[in-house]
Amino acid sequence: MPQLTWVGKDKVKNHHHDVPFRLLNTQYTFTAKEGMPANSTGNKIIHGDNLEALKSLLPEFEGKVNCIYIDPPYNTGNEGWVYNDNVNDPKIKKWLGQVVGKEGEDLSRHDKWLCMMYPRLKLLHRLLADDGVIFISIDDNEQAHLKLVMDEVFGAGNFVANFVWQKAYSPRMDSKTVSNDHDHIIVFSKSQNFRLNKVAFEQNNSAFSKYDEQKKAYYRRRQWRKEGSNARREDRPNLFYELTAPDNTPIFPIRPDGSDGCWRGSKDYFHSLVNEGVIEWIQQDGIWQIYVKQYQDLAASKPASTWLPSSDYSHNHEAAEEIRGILGANAFSTPKPTTFIQHLLAIATNKNAIILDSFAGSGTTAHAVLKQNAQDGGNRQFILIEMMDYAQTITAERVRRVMNGYGEGTKAVSGLGGNFDYISVGEPLFLDDGNLNEVVGEASIRQYVAYSERVTLDTSDTLQAVNPHCLGLKDDALFVFYYQVNAITALSMDFLARLAVSNLSSRPNSYVIYADKCTLTPDIMQKYGITFKRIPRDITRF
Repeated sequence: MPQLTWVGKDKVKNHHHDVPFRLLNTQYTFTAKEGMPANSTGNKIIHGDNLEALKSLLPEFEGKVNCIYIDPPYNTGNEGWVYNDNVNDPKIKKWLGQVVGKEGEDLSRHDKWLCMMYPRLKLLHRLLADDGVIFISIDDNEQAHLKLVMDEVFGAGNFVANFVWQKAYSPRMDSKTVSNDHDHIIVFSKSQNFRLNKVAFEQNNSAFSKYDEQKKAYYRRRQWRKEGSNARREDRPNLFYELTAPDNTPIFPIRPDGSDGCWRGSKDYFHSLVNEGVIEWIQQDGIWQIYVKQYQDLAASKPASTWLPSSDYSHNHEAAEEIRGILGANAFSTPKPTTFIQHLLAIATNKNAIILDSFAGSGTTAHAVLKQNAQDGGNRQFILIEMMDYAQTITAERVRRVMNGYGEGTKAVSGLGGNFDYISVGEPLFLDDGNLNEVVGEASIRQYVAYSERVTLDTSDTLQAVNPHCLGLKDDALFVFYYQVNAITALSMDFLARLAVSNLSSRPNSYVIYADKCTLTPDIMQKYGITFKRIPRDITRF
């Protein structure tokens, strides 16, 4: 498979492994005021570097996010907006200097953009569920590069579509060459297990007729016609018979060459449809044709289209008006409309999906999640990540107002309800020397160790009765993290004696035990199936 090469790729290709796990510290919880409708709870808005935030989400959410929508920098070079739409932002430049090194000073803006995106896409891939999907908005500055990188990270076989959204409702008259009226939405799945939902639509165009009595719609499907089919009379003699048109004209099936032909159905079947009232005669250019009315529910469905016109899915101008109505100022220059994001949620998620946006911007994704929940009674949860300082004043503030309601008088918009935790990215779990950062607390360390072992952290009374240091059980193995803040721990015969495994319904076949040191002999460890793992901390301080 062809792969894209750029300056600095070798420095960032595996950088996602080196990103430190950090604590996610909840600063406060916001809940919609009393009287608001029920909506999803447990939502998250995270302020911090999205690379570090994504890594820190892994212990709880790896393989569990159902839908990702991101609107990363388009790399246009425009630095005059509130949202710097390129990779010359000081925070990104600092990161490039640290990761890529001095070589990063000579990178083109496309090299910088790719260096910035690659490790983030690798972590997003890990967070996405097996049947999940990722949507990425982009324009022509990086669209071609992004598609090749996504082929590499997600697999070319998991490419779903390139949606085209008409972001402008009319051509820009001040364009120097052509009016750039669209954005791309590159869509990839995690695996072949993903399926897009179909789109509901009302059959109200000229090709359909309403049948109000039964609250259904029908279309005409040509079943019989005067010319009949190309089949010869001798091929299907039972399909050659006389029919009587509404003007009492006898009608026979005739082939295009004038010879006797065949109708498309038997005479008995024709009369059964007449009795059902679904036969319709239509005369076109003096030739009688017979149609069968095919009934469908008005709320029919069709596959999602890659063309997203502004007339159906809104546009940039309306999105700007929307956020101005919420925040009362030109707080954000390039938001996406909620109608547009809502459509993506409708075709890609179920009612209990987890939706992640790691370039949250003005918070449109959260707004769309809450609106979609209100519309279909869903319980979708959102996770937003925003590195810029406006995470509190714009991103979170918008969500607060959407939950509580905003506007006055005739412009008042009712609140949608719900709540969210506002979270900051905190201390790393490991220090630069590789030892545990013990200031993060034992609970956070235990959670990380359980995640690294792929063990579900078990705090049940049953397991705690075995030993308070137990983490959980997996594949008939008991995992134990023997850690004390101010003392050296030793895996010894005395400690084994304190493992009350008789409290379990069945004895484990093996043990994985973390401690500062081990005093057991190899024979004892082999006899009981024990694997010892040393806790990575500086014990010289004791």
